[in-house]
Amino acid sequence: MSKIKSTAVYKTPFSAAYWRDAAAELKDTKMLVVTALMIALRVALKPLAIPLGPQLSIQTAMLATALGAMIFGPVVAIPAAMVSDTVGFMIYPTGDYFLPFMLTEIASTMFYALFLYRAEKVTPVRVMLSRFCICFFVNVVLQQFIYAWWYSYIGNPEQARESILGIMTVTRIFKNLAMFPIESVVLTLFLRFLMPVTKRAKLTYGADADMKFNTRQVVVMILLMCIGVASATGYLTYRYNTSSRSADYKTEERVAIQKEMAALVLSETDEWDEETVICVVDSAYRGLFESETDYTVAVYVLDEAAFAAGQAEDESYTIEKLWTYSKSGPKKDKYQSLIKVASCAVVKDEKTGEILSFHCTPVE
Repeated sequence: MSKIKSTAVYKTPFSAAYWRDAAAELKDTKMLVVTALMIALRVALKPLAIPLGPQLSIQTAMLATALGAMIFGPVVAIPAAMVSDTVGFMIYPTGDYFLPFMLTEIASTMFYALFLYRAEKVTPVRVMLSRFCICFFVNVVLQQFIYAWWYSYIGNPEQARESILGIMTVTRIFKNLAMFPIESVVLTLFLRFLMPVTKRAKLTYGADADMKFNTRQVVVMILLMCIGVASATGYLTYRYNTSSRSADYKTEERVAIQKEMAALVLSETDEWDEETVICVVDSAYRGLFESETDYTVAVYVLDEAAFAAGQAEDESYTIEKLWTYSKSGPKKDKYQSLIKVASCAVVKDEKTGEILSFHCTPVE
């Protein structure tokens, strides 16, 4: 005699019965077929997005991910995410394949499942909480740790360190904060449309969903936004007050600032020849809402013999290349063309361009 499948629903996923029912989905042939269809839909939607503006779009695969997780639950979510991530990369390859990035796919599917699978009633609040957890813990925190892992794997420990220290970069934070309410509303409307279908097909259970937004749901969304903004602002304030901005310089920006510092050094001193002086910004500290930047600048002079030997061996070894060096650049230069002669402390008002203080200490 075949065992009748449980149709129990739960207030929270924190019960043994919840996880037994979730694990039982692995033995349900009908559920495995539906899971395969959800994976196929998820992969098909991966390259499709609804554009909203520059660098902002709704990834349609999110809809299939949430629908599938609500149907098959957190246990099936793990292999489903692994298959969809692997097949998706094989069909739509982007860059090098790095296995740990699969963790973001697994975590996102798990969050949807924990909030939506076998829920007594699926509500906009549950949808919003699932999206908030994904936007914050997966898209912001987890991804940056995996990027750090990736940079270490490819042999770039400095970039890995910056990824760890800059867990919440400005672009990633505020992009996710901006998309969170939009994605929550779109996902709620999508599930509101399809949940009657899944219930008739006996794929989901529980009371009829109340997927209309009311004052309570709007208040919850605003509170979640406030939590996100407060967390982002607090961390960014800490990061910008304690981390050097020079680590974030683009190449062109670094060259321009270092040439500006060289001009300042030459105008304030008369100890070195303009043709041989190259400056490197070791650090640049400025608070999040402040206009004054405290620069530490290393002053180097060119060893013309070493530089000529480097050029003879490598045509790309030019003066312009030396201007692109960051703090560790001169030490890593295999030709050792730069000799450090001084260290300068500069305070500049970025709004007015005024140099507020300048002090240069020669190297003994």
